[in-house]
Amino acid sequence: MQELLGSTELEYAFLFTLRKVNSINVEGFKVFFNNMPVDPYIKGNYRSRRLSRFIISGEQIIKLPHGYLFQSKKYNPLVGDVKREFTELDDALIKLDIFKNLVLAFSDSCKLHPEAEIGVHQIRTICTPNNLGNPAPEGIHQDGTDFIGIFSVDRDNIQGGETHLYTAKKEKPVFSKTLNPGELLLVNDHDFFHFTTPIKPQNNVQGSRDVFVLTSPSLLSE
Repeated sequence: MQELLGSTELEYAFLFTLRKVNSINVEGFKVFFNNMPVDPYIKGNYRSRRLSRFIISGEQIIKLPHGYLFQSKKYNPLVGDVKREFTELDDALIKLDIFKNLVLAFSDSCKLHPEAEIGVHQIRTICTPNNLGNPAPEGIHQDGTDFIGIFSVDRDNIQGGETHLYTAKKEKPVFSKTLNPGELLLVNDHDFFHFTTPIKPQNNVQGSRDVFVLTSPSLLSE
């Protein structure tokens, strides 16, 4: 693991960390980002999304019952205070060893409690020559959880999509990077705001950005 900011003696083990997950070949994920359901809560039909929640038992991950995502307007001014429902992750995706490796890498890196819930958001953002794709339409924000992991799966024919971290909304970012496929950015949500810049195509066809976003707690309830 590459530590980008020194560890603290506070309640949580780190502030933010970037690592390459060598046990994951992202090629195995790519087919599962095709034909995903459109996120019905965001205008423009440029974002597709699935969501499931898990706990870890030993070296296995256990999928929990279907739940609803809820954030207050304090954390999500765009769709806060809305009970949001998304299609679950594909069962065939969940069975992959590389998916288990991703969830375990997030849990191990954040030193989560064995019974901690983990939400896994599968997100594709598209852009066209006439329309930008906005990975973070709510702007610079926190999620209202403890830990966030952003894992890059693919960047296809796009420019932009740079991830920023801030100690305060009106400050300059303390971290700015375009996440490459296979990289996992881990963030303490209590200490940082985050944002990802809009994407546009590199040439005159559609482009897309595929990521998994992991959170703990999951922010889901039944």
